Amino acid sequence: MDVMAEIGAAVELGHAGGVEEARRRLAELWADPVVQEDPFHRCTLAHYAADLEPETADELRWDLRALAAADEVTDERARAHHASLSIAGFYPSLYLNLGDDYRRLGDLDAARRYLDLGRGALSELPDDEYGGLIRHGFEVLAERLGVGS
Repeated sequence: MDVMAEIGAAVELGHAGGVEEARRRLAELWADPVVQEDPFHRCTLAHYAADLEPETADELRWDLRALAAADEVTDERARAHHASLSIAGFYPSLYLNLGDDYRRLGDLDAARRYLDLGRGALSELPDDEYGGLIRHGFEVLAERLGVGS
């Protein structure tokens, strides 16, 4: 089984409007021992599954799973998926999602903590469209939290 292809297919399905089916597929993948044995797969799956959750508390649970899995991923494993990857580059997006989750749940101290962690990790992002998107996300989060730059 090509786990990354399965995750990608489920994500595409969700973006096309099949959110419930996408969530079901990702939940099935999450339970698969192949996924559970590989923190890279767990991190990726949880990161995308969070975006499909209608409730912020459920989104937070997935985002926390993604962060916990990222802490287990080595650069070697990330590069096995794609030569340009390093696990440090995952953290800004993970922190941004967690900061926003906590903000929406009203835990502003936790939101600010992840804002600070994320800002500290921004140097790991490439200077490209993706990096710009995440950097902008932190600007928006800071504004929503009433925190200066």
